[in-house]
Amino acid sequence: MGKTVEERLMDLEKRLATLEEKQVKDQVALVVFSEELDRVMAAFIIATGAAAMGQQVTMFFTFWGLNVLRKQKLYAEKDWLSRMMTLLSPSGASHLPLSKMNFWGIGSKLMVEKMRTKNVATLEDLIKLAQNLKVVLIACEMTRDLMNIQDEELISDVESGGVGAFLGEALDCRLTLFI
Repeated sequence: MGKTVEERLMDLEKRLATLEEKQVKDQVALVVFSEELDRVMAAFIIATGAAAMGQQVTMFFTFWGLNVLRKQKLYAEKDWLSRMMTLLSPSGASHLPLSKMNFWGIGSKLMVEKMRTKNVATLEDLIKLAQNLKVVLIACEMTRDLMNIQDEELISDVESGGVGAFLGEALDCRLTLFI
């Protein structure tokens, strides 16, 4: 004998509740893997645009992308390999290379000057805007450990988390990007 109308209605309500739980949220997640100025600018433009549109935005900085969040380089209490990696890495958002036509740093300087003449926000301005818009900035714990990046080297209001923390956010997102 088939199900009654009431039983079929209850089954449909359960299925609807399950679908509603799986519904993506108004969230955007970005993995920032690059330390190249043009790519990082794109990541922050997308992040701030999404946040301005009411989306909850999380940015996960890993490997070379973590250099974007640096405010200073510290060498004390680091082993020689960590000191070398620190020496060879950019010391923050204002020292990033371009992905193309960098020419030993001249390309970045030319691009920054061109942006200034066109009244384009600097990367530092976009980072501050992202923080004001409550974009969550997460520094990858594994990368921090690998590169021996200390809390004092990072800008303020940066969380530290593993890939699991990021994936917990990303799985519910409407949009996830890897830059």
